[in-house]
Amino acid sequence: MTNRIAIVRKDRCNPVGCGEYLCARLCPVNMQQKDCITKDPLTSKAKIDEKLCTGCGVCPNRCPFDAISIVNLPAALDKPIHRFGMNGFHLYSLPTPIFGKVVGILGRNGIGKSTAVKILAGIIKPNLGKDESVSYDELVQFFKGHEAQRFFESLRDGKIVVSYKPQQVDLIPKNYKGTVESLLKKVDETGKFKEIVEKLSLGAVLKRDISHISGGELQRVAIAATVLKKANVYFFDEPSSYLDIKQRILVSKFIQSLANEDTAVMVIEHDLVILDYMTDLVHIMYGEEGAFGVVSLPKTTRTAINVYLSGYIKDENMRFRDHEISFIARREFRDVEFRPLVSWEGIKKTLGDFTVIANKGEIGVQESIGIVGENGIGKTSFVKILAGILDEEEGMLSDKIKVSYKPQYLDSESDQIVGELLKDAMKHFDHLFRPLELHPLLTQKLSELSGGELQRVAIAHALSKDADIFLLDEPSAYLDVEQRLLVAKIIREVAEERDASVLVVDHDLMFVDYLSDKLMVFDGVPAKHGEAKGPFKMQEGMNHFLTKLNITLRRDKESNRPRINKPGSRLDREQKQEGKLYA
Repeated sequence: MTNRIAIVRKDRCNPVGCGEYLCARLCPVNMQQKDCITKDPLTSKAKIDEKLCTGCGVCPNRCPFDAISIVNLPAALDKPIHRFGMNGFHLYSLPTPIFGKVVGILGRNGIGKSTAVKILAGIIKPNLGKDESVSYDELVQFFKGHEAQRFFESLRDGKIVVSYKPQQVDLIPKNYKGTVESLLKKVDETGKFKEIVEKLSLGAVLKRDISHISGGELQRVAIAATVLKKANVYFFDEPSSYLDIKQRILVSKFIQSLANEDTAVMVIEHDLVILDYMTDLVHIMYGEEGAFGVVSLPKTTRTAINVYLSGYIKDENMRFRDHEISFIARREFRDVEFRPLVSWEGIKKTLGDFTVIANKGEIGVQESIGIVGENGIGKTSFVKILAGILDEEEGMLSDKIKVSYKPQYLDSESDQIVGELLKDAMKHFDHLFRPLELHPLLTQKLSELSGGELQRVAIAHALSKDADIFLLDEPSAYLDVEQRLLVAKIIREVAEERDASVLVVDHDLMFVDYLSDKLMVFDGVPAKHGEAKGPFKMQEGMNHFLTKLNITLRRDKESNRPRINKPGSRLDREQKQEGKLYA
């Protein structure tokens, strides 16, 4: 037995573009003079009566904007925790914070992770599928016999006090004015201002205006503000965004330190290496993007990540993906004849008080090269020199080549239509970009896209250009785990098909590992000076980079994915002794 939900994506539904409610005109139930699909008088979008819908599949298959989903659910999912109105997203079940543990949530974008956390944090009052939100007493009754019952009882009785770090830290300057110091002192309920500032390395930015700090600094300020509130349950929504790898390790250790017998911590995170390093247990979330989300029972972190990569939850008999995501054992650069593409020697560029140098290096045809290093150390400046956006003041760059450049920060204010921007991309490379699910976005303006949607569009646009080398600055930002690995695969395929090379700046170690044949490493002091070294073979480059971080990476025996060894563990000590920090 199944129950059925009908989802209409309001952001995609375009009645004018489809010739006035194509779905309603084609609906077999409507043809019987019944109002199954009608015009919503409030939004002028299509509205579907779930009781009349037969699940015939005509409307989702014929909608030119992929705005409709008709989903048959198992009978066990008969009542949602929360529903965003008629034909809106449905969330079934919730993750559970556990005192003394850091619990992670892993899943695709648009699957309800942030919604679930906001419900637990008391920001969203759930409605149990009704038209109005319900009381804590009703929630306690709904979850009777489950772990969530005790959580909502404690929340109702004031025994649990929550603090929540939102996903969109870039909105903070729009809501708060003044210096970093004034903001943090204003929210400090613990008296630990100095301690937290020191642990998160925020001393250098305390006197700066909140609107004048970088994304990475803003993220750490948001984390500091969250923990300065007196709470015993902390929620962190994507705490690694904007942070470089060194900062991600720092923040991971800090978040781990919060969990004790009196404190619970819950984290949403897309960087698998960091999620693995930070958490004790993980909930997998699955379902259909924009339609519904389901939360699995918690599993130990290693097991949960490997189950997620496999696409099948055995103990719940649930297959949520039709393929397994697999890693290969560390490959070195393909044993082919080196064909030089671009080289440099003695390059120097000064930007204000900052100087970046690149002594000597070269890139060959069909090389995929990762670039790693701290924020503010010259990675983007070096890429811009190769792209011809910045001119080197000293040194020599070989003959100019055709370059396609995707910048770190994307233009989210443009009114240009996606279809216009990607006209050539969809014409010539549709077979490569179809997995990026760009077709539903073609009629939207760039300013209407989410961060993840805008990133996918920018990547497709950059890769569609005629170029000898593709320079991509932080292409994994805003993408979920599956999208990151898919993008890495597409980047490699485009480079091989076009006989081109790729340079990718990124902070996700798994993404860099999955994509790269070689590695460039940037050393120096952020905001003062940086030095480009390499390209190295992966083993040499990673050894150099991980030495600075004082960590070692091993391969998971089951999935081959990279994992950070616990500091001081047997494997950590052995790999350091052997000089093989990157296994």
